[in-house]
Amino acid sequence: MAFFRRTKKVEPAGPPLEHRLDWRLMQNGAIALYHKGAVLNEDVAWFQQAGYRVHSLDATRWSSAAAFHADVKRALAFPDYYGNNLAAWIDCLAELDVRGDGGVVLALRGYDIFARAEPDLAQIVLDSIESTSRRFLLSGRRLVALVQSGDPRIKFERVGAVAVTWNPREWLDADRGLRGGS
Repeated sequence: MAFFRRTKKVEPAGPPLEHRLDWRLMQNGAIALYHKGAVLNEDVAWFQQAGYRVHSLDATRWSSAAAFHADVKRALAFPDYYGNNLAAWIDCLAELDVRGDGGVVLALRGYDIFARAEPDLAQIVLDSIESTSRRFLLSGRRLVALVQSGDPRIKFERVGAVAVTWNPREWLDADRGLRGGS
C-alpha cells in the first residue's frame, strides 16, 4: 500500500511525490517546527487543499496540564469519558479519525508558551504524537503536527524513540534458551 500517492486534489500529474509538502515534512518525522505564522498558514492551506483535516489549537492557553487536557478534549472531540491524563491523551489520540485519502494535521500555535509553563508535558505531547503517527503510517494514514513557536530558538529532545526489542517468538528469555536470571 502506498502511503503517499497522487490524488486528483493535489498534483494530478505534477512533480514527483518527494516534492509534496507532507512527504518533505514527514521524511524527518511527524513534528515540524514553525516560527512565522504566515509560513504556518501557507502550509496549513496546502494540507487542507490536499484533503487533510486540520485541527488548530492555541497552546498559549495551556498554562497547566488541566488546561491542556480540557482544550484538546474539546478541540479534538474526545469522548466524555476522556480521563484528563496522559494515558487518556495517548489512547484518544490513537483513535482519531485519520482518513487514508489525506490525514490529520494538528496545528499547535504558541507552543513555546506551553513549553515554558509545562516543559515535561510539552515534550511528552510531541513524543506521543510522533509515536502515534508512526503507528498510523502502518495502515497508510498520516498524522502530522505543525508546531508554531514565538521563540525562534526553541528546541526539544528527540521524539518517537523506540526500544530495540526481541521478536514476538523470542520475546521471553526462555524462548532464547536463557534460564531465570541469566
